[in-house]
Amino acid sequence: MSKQLKIVKDKVPSLRERCKEVTNPNDPAILDLINQMHDYLVLSQDEEYAKKHNIREGVGLAAPQIGHNLRMLVVYYKDYINDQEVEVDHRLINPKIVSESVKKIALSGGEGCLSVDDAHPGYVYRSNKIIVKAFDAKQLKEVFITARGYEAIVLQHELDHLDGILFYDHISKKDPFERIENSELI
Repeated sequence: MSKQLKIVKDKVPSLRERCKEVTNPNDPAILDLINQMHDYLVLSQDEEYAKKHNIREGVGLAAPQIGHNLRMLVVYYKDYINDQEVEVDHRLINPKIVSESVKKIALSGGEGCLSVDDAHPGYVYRSNKIIVKAFDAKQLKEVFITARGYEAIVLQHELDHLDGILFYDHISKKDPFERIENSELI
């Protein structure tokens, strides 16, 4: 990784702004930036590196979280499906949800964020299944991604950043642990 990215915290007003579309997704500077974001996430999951550089582990990162109000995000983590290790790796430019399920899900332990240091307990309900249209910075072409469950939650969390929304904005002020109809905790 060329340089350590600095995470913008939730008290900074720019994190609440709607991000601008990327006009040329093939621009080498844009591709370099999104690859730096990806590298940051991968390294954040290396316990030794994260401890040495005092960074928190993350599974998603949006450009406004590093001071660039552009519609770009990365998601990276490893998961196990049927005892097989699967790598979830998205580097998306100008992503947009084009379809979403009625069924809602939430993480039973709540959500966290690299830009948010304080705890915000409560359920964040999101669509269980989404279809996202975006320019894929790995394949260098437009793609449609169908995501379910945890992957859908992570993508929606990062997509919210592009519109200046933080996860705790979704938590009910009246009852943070309210159970809603047609929903499931995972």
